[in-house]
Amino acid sequence: MRPEITLRTERLELVATTLEHIDAELSSPTALAALLGARLPSSWPPGEYDRDALEFFRAQLTQAPEAVGWFGWYVISVGDDGSRQSVVAGAGFLGPPSPDGVVEIGFSVVPEERRKGYASEAIRALVRHAFRQTAVERVIAHTDESNAASSAVLIRSGFRQVIHDQAPGGSRYELLKTAGS
Repeated sequence: MRPEITLRTERLELVATTLEHIDAELSSPTALAALLGARLPSSWPPGEYDRDALEFFRAQLTQAPEAVGWFGWYVISVGDDGSRQSVVAGAGFLGPPSPDGVVEIGFSVVPEERRKGYASEAIRALVRHAFRQTAVERVIAHTDESNAASSAVLIRSGFRQVIHDQAPGGSRYELLKTAGS
């Protein structure tokens, strides 16, 4: 197993998805929970973080194992002692930066952990991580206009809405790298 790539915030630990994580998750929730050392809620997986997403991540990481960190991340709450508690969200990127320095970010929180600020905290950590990479100049996100909670998370995380997507009801948000990023 490759060493874990993790990011830490005040209340969360983010763990970059590896092929081993994907295989464990596809085999059983118990196997994934044991590998992460955290409780996996019965509502897992959240939102669009489903078998199709896992298969996409698996295919990409099989072709380019060095791309760990440019796909899924498990978002895990931590206790006062710093120990991993429960997986509260899935977040991450849709792949490595494009040649013009753009990465797309996405996130989904399990229902019982929503409205606690976990999504904003995770997105800020992932954006900081992305901007530390010299190739990243812009982080984008797409959301459905009817999803006010996701739009609010993006705005709180510093994104601005730039266009309404061509798909009916969609919006695109972006955050540009600045000198202080």
